[in-house]
Amino acid sequence: MAHALSENAEFADINDGEVGFSITASDILEHLFCPRFTYFELYLKISEHQEKRFKVQKGRTIHEDKIRVNPEYLRKKLGCVERKKSVYLSCKRGLRGIVDEILFLDDGTAAPLDYKYAEYKERIFKNHKYQLAFYGQLIKENFQVPVNRGFIVYTRSQNKLIEVPITEQMYSELDSIIKDFLDVVQKGVYPKPTKYRARCGDCCYRNICEKVI
Repeated sequence: MAHALSENAEFADINDGEVGFSITASDILEHLFCPRFTYFELYLKISEHQEKRFKVQKGRTIHEDKIRVNPEYLRKKLGCVERKKSVYLSCKRGLRGIVDEILFLDDGTAAPLDYKYAEYKERIFKNHKYQLAFYGQLIKENFQVPVNRGFIVYTRSQNKLIEVPITEQMYSELDSIIKDFLDVVQKGVYPKPTKYRARCGDCCYRNICEKVI
């Protein structure tokens, strides 16, 4: 069952029933950025102090200010017949999160729309793609409609709207990502670090991580 809640609802104490855990889209984003981040934050429970990070703060401000694409534009360009804003979704698998917007389209499908405090640089990052797949899975299970694409709005590129295909292969790979995530969080598997050394410079765990790349 879907409920429209405030952005802060994602951080509430949610009991997803018999599965005994819950996974948010933010968890998946951080795990894809570097699985060691998951290990230190969620397995060892070392605080990341993210309130000090500029991009996180600015991202929150974007959501709090409720910057949104013109609905008339969505209707004309995408064939959107209905949209829901800031929808909290959960499922029996333990997935949960707040979708910025859910678009119901005139071809009988639905699509998540997510806002990023970023510039569009002619590519979609992997973690952003799988965040959309994560939301797509939640939408499919809650509304019983196909979800084969999603959209990202890049607020620092004049709210540029980009369409992202969500394939069955992506849903299958998302299942693998979730399994890897749970191996770290539930079993304490110490993962390999990111292969992108530049990500280590801004990491709050860089002083305790081996950074073996």
